[in-house]
Amino acid sequence: MTINEIQDEIIEEFNDFDDWMDKYQLLIDLGNEQQPLPASDKTEQNLIEGCQSRVWLAADLTPDGRVHFRAESDALIVKGIVTLLIRVLNDHTPQEILDADLYFIERIGLREHLSPTRSNGLLAMLKQMKMYALAFKATLTN
Repeated sequence: MTINEIQDEIIEEFNDFDDWMDKYQLLIDLGNEQQPLPASDKTEQNLIEGCQSRVWLAADLTPDGRVHFRAESDALIVKGIVTLLIRVLNDHTPQEILDADLYFIERIGLREHLSPTRSNGLLAMLKQMKMYALAFKATLTN
């Protein structure tokens, strides 16, 4: 699936709910489905700066040139948010990730329903994912 197809799928899932409490519950459920991060990935280096809660994000470049992300957070809603970001960007090429317009964040109303600190955290997670993509792209071109 393309990044935009995945985003459209997420928008449809969130459109099934009118109430934001139900949407928060969906986020929590998504986060709970995420595989726990191995202790070896819960390092200071993988901790995202700018998040109020603790969020670890790790990435690897697969042999076929795609970025594979893993993450975990100690806050349920934040864990759901990072799970959504991974769902959209995971296993795509560095260039696809760098070119991605993540319109689903606005369309599901996520940005307007996050506190300023959570909104900053969302931007920090996204920035870190793009930084991984940029670094992996550089290794592919060398």
